[in-house]
Amino acid sequence: MTERLKGSGLTGELFAEFTGTMILILFGCGVVAQVVAGGALTDPAGGLGNHDSIAWAWGLGVTLGVYVAARLSGAHLNPAVTVALAAFKGFPWKKVAPYALAQLAGAFVAALIVRWNYTEALAKADPGHTIKTQGVFSTLPANGNTNLPVTEWGALRDQIIGTAILLLLIFAVTDLLGTPPGANLAPFIVGLIVVAIGMAWGTNAGYAINPARDLGPRLASFLTGYGGAWRDQYGQLYFWVPIVGPFIGGVLGAGLYKVLIGRFLPDAEAEPPGLVPEPEPEPEKS
Repeated sequence: MTERLKGSGLTGELFAEFTGTMILILFGCGVVAQVVAGGALTDPAGGLGNHDSIAWAWGLGVTLGVYVAARLSGAHLNPAVTVALAAFKGFPWKKVAPYALAQLAGAFVAALIVRWNYTEALAKADPGHTIKTQGVFSTLPANGNTNLPVTEWGALRDQIIGTAILLLLIFAVTDLLGTPPGANLAPFIVGLIVVAIGMAWGTNAGYAINPARDLGPRLASFLTGYGGAWRDQYGQLYFWVPIVGPFIGGVLGAGLYKVLIGRFLPDAEAEPPGLVPEPEPEPEKS
């Protein structure tokens, strides 16, 4: 019987963050590769999915990644979440950088796996490995669509808003003083949050809402032939937008939850008599 490592501490937490984030990106970048690269080769084109299938796969990737990592690390899977938890929930600041690096490494490795697995489809659909399939790995303003004139500043605004929504809702569904989902359903609900953000906030910047999710795959694509990975379709340096925006938005959203909701919730103490059924006294033994 394999013995479990007891008291693994930070090491176990970092492996959990690495693995959970890797699961997230395997499904997330994987589905975009299927839709964009594989779908470009079907007859007619677009036969392997669409925006909705992308949104659902990203959300399911989050759910599955959280279930993998939650017991050991809390399953942040996102440096913006880690920073927000440090700012408002007492998560140790000394763990922020190690967690973020583990998340980045998990995203990077997962993107390399996707890149390897979809080698033939990417090469056929986009032989030059250009902006046409860069979106498989990292985000772009307006998803690379020049018909929608979103610049890096408009995308930054979008990332701040989208990540603020994400963190406000994560704080809500994980707050034990509120009405959290029962029966270990929180990971499923968090996944649905990501699906909803993808369906409602995906046009302007591709809803990265996670610095590791964007930077790790962007680096993997750059190292495997995508020379323009750091720039957008206008030639502007863009990689910083899905890093800076989520950090700002995450703290903003978590702070809004604390100010608007959290401070008004009742303390974790016994409810007054009459609100919680009291146990019936046991019958006296004769």
